Amino acid sequence: MLSALVWIPVVGAALIGFLPGTIAASRIRQIALVFSAIVFALTLVIASQFDAISIGFQFQEDIPWLDSLGLTYRLGLDGLSLPLLVLGNFLTIVAIYCSDVEIERPRLYYSLVLLLNTGIAGAFLAQNLLLFFLFYEIELIPLYLLIGIWGGAKRGYAATKFLIYTAVSAILILAAFLGLTWLGGSHSFEYDPLLSQGLPLTTQLILLGAILIGFGIKIPLFPLHTWLPDAHVEASTPISVLLAGVLLKLGTYGLIRFGLGLFPEAWAVLAPWLASWAVVSVLFGAFTAIAQTDMKKMVAYSSIGHMGFILLAAAAATPLSLLATVFQMVSHGLISAMLFVLVGVVYKKTGTRDITILKGLLNPERGLPIIGSLMVVGVMASAGIPGMIGFISEFLVFRGSFPVFPIQTLLSMVGTGLTAVYFLLLVNRTFFGRLPEQFSNLPSVPWSERLPGFVLAILIVVLGLQPNWLVRWTETTTTAMLTDYPTIAARSFKGIATQAPIIQTIATEEPISSSDPPGVAIHD
Repeated sequence: MLSALVWIPVVGAALIGFLPGTIAASRIRQIALVFSAIVFALTLVIASQFDAISIGFQFQEDIPWLDSLGLTYRLGLDGLSLPLLVLGNFLTIVAIYCSDVEIERPRLYYSLVLLLNTGIAGAFLAQNLLLFFLFYEIELIPLYLLIGIWGGAKRGYAATKFLIYTAVSAILILAAFLGLTWLGGSHSFEYDPLLSQGLPLTTQLILLGAILIGFGIKIPLFPLHTWLPDAHVEASTPISVLLAGVLLKLGTYGLIRFGLGLFPEAWAVLAPWLASWAVVSVLFGAFTAIAQTDMKKMVAYSSIGHMGFILLAAAAATPLSLLATVFQMVSHGLISAMLFVLVGVVYKKTGTRDITILKGLLNPERGLPIIGSLMVVGVMASAGIPGMIGFISEFLVFRGSFPVFPIQTLLSMVGTGLTAVYFLLLVNRTFFGRLPEQFSNLPSVPWSERLPGFVLAILIVVLGLQPNWLVRWTETTTTAMLTDYPTIAARSFKGIATQAPIIQTIATEEPISSSDPPGVAIHD
C-alpha cells in the first residue's frame, strides 16, 4: 500500500510524458491533478487505518534489493512521518492547481512535479538509510529544473545555488550514514536506533555534526540559509508552495529521525548548543524579514525563523516539545503555503511585490479585498494569534522547551513578537491606505484562484481549534522515542513530569491511564 504512494506519481509522470499526440496544457494539468488526488485519497485511507496508540512502524513493506550493499526496499509509517506525508501530498494538489493553466512545456513541468512528489513520499517512508538517501536525492533534480526553467529573471543563479547547497547537504548525510554503519559493525543500512550504541562519544559527535550540518542546510538554519531567499524569489508560486511547505520539512524530519533518533547520547551533549543555534536562526530570520521590501522575500525569511522553533523543541527533547516539532512542521507548511499562494495572486494582478509601491489593496471596489482579507488571516496565523494552528504549535514549542532551556525559549519568544511586527508592516503598507492610480481597477480574482487560499485558511483555523485531530497521530510515537532513550529522558529534567497534564488535555480525548501502552504514559 505504501509503495502505491511512491510509484503512482511515477506512473502519472510517465503517462504525461509519453502520451502520443498534441495535448492542451489544461488537459495535462487535469491529468496531473487526477494522479495527485488519487495519491492524496489513498493517503487518507491509510491514515484512517493507522493505529494511533501502536508503537513502531505500520504498513511495513520489506523487499530484498541489493543485499551485498545492505540496501533493501523497506518502507514504513509511524506518527512522525504520517502527518508530513499527508501534508506533502495535499500541498502537491495545491501546487498543481495553482499552476498556470497555459504554462509552457506542460508535459515536462507536470512530470517533474509528480516526480518531486515521489521523492518526498519515499523519503518520509524509507526505513533503510541508503533508501532514504536515494529518495532525498531524487527530489533534487526535479526541483532544480522547476526553478531553472520556470523561474524568474535570475532563475539560473538561484537554481544552481540550490543545487550546490543541496548536493553538499547530501554528501554530508551520506558520509554520516556510511560512517555510522561501518564503524558500528553493521552489515546492513536498515534504520535501527541502536546503531550508535558502542561507538565512542567523540565518534558519535562527529557523525552527528555531519547530520546537523547536512540537514541544517535543508531546513535551512543560519548561516546555511543563503540559498533559500534566492530560490523562493525566483521560483514560481506553485514551486514556492512545495519548497516552503514540504521540502524544508525533509530537513527537520531528518534531524529528528536520524539525528535525535540515531545519536541520542551525542544529542544530549550538544542540546544546549542546538538550542542556542535555534535562537540565532529565529532572531536572524525575524530581523532580516523586517528589512525586506519584497513580499515573497519577507515570507521566505520568516520561514528561517519559524523553522528555528523546531530545532529549539527538538533540542529540549521533552515529550511535549518533541510533539511540538511535528505540529510546528505542519503548521508552518500550511501557513507558508497560504502566504505564498496569496503573494502570487497579488503579483499576478499588480505586476509587483514591492511593499513600498503597493498600497490600498483592500479597497472593496477597485482592489483585491478578498485576497487582502485572506492575507490578514495568514499573517495572524503566522504571528500566533489564538484560535489558529500557529498559536497551538508555538505554545507547544515554548511550553515543552521552557523547563529545559528557559533562556533560549524566552529569546525565541521574542521572534514571535517580531513576526507580528514585520507582517504588520507588510499588511499595513500593502493593503491599507489609498489605492494608487496605477493599480486602479485591478483585474478581478476569479473564485478558482481564491479557492486554495480559502481551503488553507479553513485548515489553519480548524486545526487551531481542534489540535487533537493532528496530535493523536503523533503523541505515541514521539513519546516512545524518548522513553526508549534513557540518555535523552534523563536530561529532559524534572520539567517532563509537569507537562503530563498538558499533553493529556491537548493530545488525547481520554486521560492517560495505567492501562495505556508503553510510550503513551509520561514518566518522570
